[in-house]
Amino acid sequence: MNKPALAVELQPLLQGSVRVNESMALHTTWRIGGPADLFVDPVGREDIRQAVEFARSKQLPITVIGNGSNLLVKDGGIRGMVIKVGRGLAYITVDGTFIRAGAGLTLPELAAAARRAGLGGFEFAAGIPGSLGGALVMNAGAMNGCTADVLQSAVVLDHQNRFITLPKEEFGFAYRTSNLQKTGTICVETCWQGIPRDPAVIEQETREYLSRRKALQPQGFPNVGSIFKNPPGDSAGRLIEAAGGKGLKVGGAEVSHKHANWILNVGNATARDVLTLIEQVKRRVMDCFGILLHLEVRVLGED
Repeated sequence: MNKPALAVELQPLLQGSVRVNESMALHTTWRIGGPADLFVDPVGREDIRQAVEFARSKQLPITVIGNGSNLLVKDGGIRGMVIKVGRGLAYITVDGTFIRAGAGLTLPELAAAARRAGLGGFEFAAGIPGSLGGALVMNAGAMNGCTADVLQSAVVLDHQNRFITLPKEEFGFAYRTSNLQKTGTICVETCWQGIPRDPAVIEQETREYLSRRKALQPQGFPNVGSIFKNPPGDSAGRLIEAAGGKGLKVGGAEVSHKHANWILNVGNATARDVLTLIEQVKRRVMDCFGILLHLEVRVLGED
C-alpha cells in the first residue's frame, strides 16, 4: 500500500484534508492509539461520499469515528482509511421544536442550543463529550435520558453511496447500542424534537446535573468515561469496587479511585495497558459475583 500516493490521489477530490500515518492518540479522549494509514477530515457530507467511493475503489477498509470519546484504538493503529465526522459537519439550525444538526456537532453543543431555544429533553446530553453521530451509534445517554428519547430521524450514507433519511425506528436502539454498529452506514445529519420548556428551568437543572457529575466523576486525566455497561439491575462501578478493583494499575492505566467504572490514562498508557487492566477487572467481578461485564467502549485497530 503506497499511502503517500493514495493521499495525493484522494486530496483533489475533497475540500477537507487527507493525512498519512496520523496518530489516533490525537483523536481520542483517552489520548491513546497508533497511526491511521489514511486519515480523512471531511468538510461536508460530499467529502464523506467521495472518500468512501475512493476507498471502495481501492479496496481499503473504512473506519468511521466521531469525537473519539468512546474509543480505544490499539497500539498498532488502523489499516486503510479513517474518516472523522467532526468539525466539518458541526452545523445546527432550530425550527420550532425541531433541531437539525450535523453529525459532527457535540452533545453539549446540542444541549446548549436546545436550552437557548427553550426546548427540553436534551438535559442528559450536557455532560457527554461525544459527537451526535457517535451518540447514534452508541445510543449515548445519562441522567435517565438517551439519544433515542429525542431523535426523530437521521441522514445516512448507505451501501449504495446514497444519502437517505431514516426514521429513528430504523436504528434498532437499545441500551448503549444501535444497529449502526453493524450496518456500516454513516450518519451525516440528525433531526431532533424537543419539548417547550422555560430556558431558566433547563439551565438550573443542567447546572445541578453537571455539578453532581463533576462531584462523582474523576477529573484531570484522559479518559473515555464508563468502560462497562451496567448489568441489569446493578452498577458496573459498584461491582468493580466491591471486587477490590479500585486503584488497580497496569503501566500508565489505572482504575479510578473515585469511580471504579472509569480507567484513566495517568501517564503514557498504551492500549495494551488498558486491555490488560480491563481483563483483570472482568476476572475479579466474575470471580466475586459470577457476572460477566460487557464493554461500553469500542475497541478498534491492530496490536
